Amino acid sequence: MWDRLLKRPGDPAVIYIEGYRSLSPSSDDTTLDADSADDSQRSTSSSTLEGKESRRHRLRLWLAQGRWNEKEHSCVYIASNVSFGFAFATDVIVEQTHFYKQPVTITYQVLLILSTQILGYAFAGLSRRFLVRPGGMIWPGTLMPAAMFTTLHKEENSIANGWTISRWKFFFVVWLSAFAFYFLPGLLMPALSYFSVITWFWPENVVVANLFGVSSGLGLFPVTFDWAQIAYIGSPLTTPFWAAMNVVGGLVVVMWIIAPICYYNNVFYSAYMPILSSAVFDNTGKVYDVARILTPDFLFDRAAYENYSRVFMPITYILSYGLQFAALASLLTHTACWHGRDIVRQWRNSLEEVRGQAKIGYEALPGAPPMGRGRRGRRASLEPGVEDTLNLEDVHNRLMRRYNDAPMWWYLATFVSMTAIGIFVVEYYPVHLPWYGLLLALGLCALLFIPTGIVAAITNQHSSTYLINQLACGALFPGRPVANMVFVTYGYICSAQGIKFSSDLKLGHYMKIPPRLLFSVQMAATLVSSLTQITVLNWMFANVRGICTTEAVNGFSCPLARVHFNGSILWGVVGPAEFFGPKATYRPLVWCFLIGALAPLPLWWYSRHSKSSIIRHINLPVLFGSLSWIPPATGLNFSVWAV
Repeated sequence: MWDRLLKRPGDPAVIYIEGYRSLSPSSDDTTLDADSADDSQRSTSSSTLEGKESRRHRLRLWLAQGRWNEKEHSCVYIASNVSFGFAFATDVIVEQTHFYKQPVTITYQVLLILSTQILGYAFAGLSRRFLVRPGGMIWPGTLMPAAMFTTLHKEENSIANGWTISRWKFFFVVWLSAFAFYFLPGLLMPALSYFSVITWFWPENVVVANLFGVSSGLGLFPVTFDWAQIAYIGSPLTTPFWAAMNVVGGLVVVMWIIAPICYYNNVFYSAYMPILSSAVFDNTGKVYDVARILTPDFLFDRAAYENYSRVFMPITYILSYGLQFAALASLLTHTACWHGRDIVRQWRNSLEEVRGQAKIGYEALPGAPPMGRGRRGRRASLEPGVEDTLNLEDVHNRLMRRYNDAPMWWYLATFVSMTAIGIFVVEYYPVHLPWYGLLLALGLCALLFIPTGIVAAITNQHSSTYLINQLACGALFPGRPVANMVFVTYGYICSAQGIKFSSDLKLGHYMKIPPRLLFSVQMAATLVSSLTQITVLNWMFANVRGICTTEAVNGFSCPLARVHFNGSILWGVVGPAEFFGPKATYRPLVWCFLIGALAPLPLWWYSRHSKSSIIRHINLPVLFGSLSWIPPATGLNFSVWAV
């Protein structure tokens, strides 16, 4: 309707070149220009009038660009996807201002958020040859929005299994129903969200609360009527079945079997604390008061620490750390075994591209086998652990060759400029992190980015590198909690944001969006969303009573920031030596590194000799790393996700 109101019969045809709008010349435009020229010679007033008419004419043509299509919809979705994802640097600001009581300026907030967000985009762009172009990098999470765009813009309606309702109408009915239903668990009946019926019957039974509780229990009664609880760790609908079974296996073995056994045997003194909590505790069972072991300059006071207490963690917290150790080690071994040769080959091709030896447009992947036309050929690219995953070329890559690619130097320039801003942040502001510490954080991000990206592209599960960044900074810069948080922000969050940006690049790959246009869309969306989040965050600081405390209105208690704050206590203030030193309480967790590094080797060897075995579907980085969200996620989030 909008297009019909603005279109005129004599309007020139619209042509799109590389995704950008261009008008073809027409006789009407020539006549209009000639008349405007004559009028400008007659009088100054008529020239001004015609200038206004010409501007209105151009504005009308710009607004009347035809029907809303799939590519435009995809660009808006990608921009909003960038905006909806929170910037982790805001958590750093929350922790500095509300937990460590350290004032920060608006300039510091802007530079910190922009540099971390855009550095992630630079990593995504520099790794396109590994994570976006190969056909084996499926990114299952992008298939759902791609299908949605087709549903909303496809006009024909074919009968499927007796259903005559159109895709668009079905989508609208489901969306409207979900929107209306959410008011029940989200506003009117919160009990539907935490539907722990068993604890209602025995409200004072500690064992029942530990096993079936939803906030501080293992969630063995997986029932909820709130989709937000189900999708807290990601939508289960977009995860391949075999990957979901890896997550379920880790949940059952570790959280439902090992955790209760360790808890009721008081392993690591865990019986004195809740079985699941996002807090850490002192030797009296109370939440650890970090202010008692810090100097006025926010540095570690060892004498105060020895007079106060060691740090104690709940058993699920301990197991989560052990699993993250194993996941990190298995990630490197798994990637080297299954994708090592492909990565080396693609790395050589990337060096040629940087030197200018590659073409401007999209290229066929070197060594790519021809596309299979049969059923077997299509299924091979979806099978986990398939060899030459990075060399499989699909039809999307061939179709994208018609567009000019975003040059590599765009991403390199972005990386260099944002790194310079990051160095300014850590050197000018009192975060106690030297410039070479920032470079080390970015080096860790670069080392682990492609392995974590490959796992995410195949399984739709993100392997967290959060803990290794905390450990590295805690070992190199002990007693500096703010430095630890900033180090993690640049080392881990740049990786996490880059993985999300890579997923959006793959969606643009599927929807045939010109790469240069997509670069502009993502960059503009990142700038707008970052500045918006800073504005909203500071408004909430000033207007939400009791924010980031247990007395906060509407539940604004900042649970995720609290978890990151606890991590800064463990690794930034106290330091890894107090936890994993020769006489430390949690010293046995160090063996998880060795277990994780060696465990993929027998699976890889067996899979090479038995290609039809179910063992090929076991992905240890997913199995170990899927539970890294506990805490802040609860047992209920994982159990209902699995069901």
